[in-house]
Amino acid sequence: MRAIPHLTLNNGVELPAIGFGVFQTPPDETRTAVDAALAAGYRHIDTAAAYNNERQVGEAIAKSGVDRAEVFIETKIWISDYGYDETLHGFDKSAGKLGVDQIDLLILHQALPSEFGRTLEAYRALETLLAGGRVRAIGVSNFMVEHLTALLDKATVVPAVNQIEVHPYFAQRQVQAFGARHGILAQAWSPIGGITFYRDSPHTSTLQDPVIGEIAAATGKTPAQVMLRWHLQQGRSVIPKSTKPARIAENLDVFDFDLTGEQLAAIDALDTDTRGGPAPEAITMATFGRPIPEA
Repeated sequence: MRAIPHLTLNNGVELPAIGFGVFQTPPDETRTAVDAALAAGYRHIDTAAAYNNERQVGEAIAKSGVDRAEVFIETKIWISDYGYDETLHGFDKSAGKLGVDQIDLLILHQALPSEFGRTLEAYRALETLLAGGRVRAIGVSNFMVEHLTALLDKATVVPAVNQIEVHPYFAQRQVQAFGARHGILAQAWSPIGGITFYRDSPHTSTLQDPVIGEIAAATGKTPAQVMLRWHLQQGRSVIPKSTKPARIAENLDVFDFDLTGEQLAAIDALDTDTRGGPAPEAITMATFGRPIPEA
């Protein structure tokens, strides 16, 4: 296994280019999954307050034998904890569950465009946490160009990361390009297109896509490995997830081959510009607001 390369954020902090995600992983399975990920060589774990498994992530890291300084921890503030004081408290809840004093990357989970004033106050709290050394970097998730534009108009710190849905069927090129112009790293959730929320989603499985399958056959890799390599060669951070040890290890084994320019272009051409996850405007307090437990 080759060493995982690092990406440098706009404030100089480095994070491993590939991380391990625990979205939709039940708490009782999270410890085992994170154990397997750390044993396989992952050193970047991505969780969120809304996943309800931060405590299990922290326990797995603490018991792993891997030095805390070697593990990059990323988590997210949920919309119910938006607002300046609320977000400061949201940090306390997350840090307590994770069992750490400092979080490496703390991001806002959604743009919450219906109450964007609360979003701005939440981001101001992230800036306070950054200035105080409680977090090493701050960012956002699921922000579109209009949300980033409105945020940058008020913020004093440019987000280091925008974690968004990106995979061969949904590339979000405009959001990525805007971020690149402002030094905001694109971080891909659902990087192989495996997460969809709508039963009537027009997506077919990226794992069964014939173009990706042909590239996989030509490179001697799996379709998932090809897609992860596509992200990495285009400069994105990626957060794959799995609870199966073999798949966890497979997803990390993507640093011993390169895709050609023609192969990258062929994957780019698969974009349908149709998201699989919920649209940002669908995330409102009425539909998704729920209290995040204190412990």
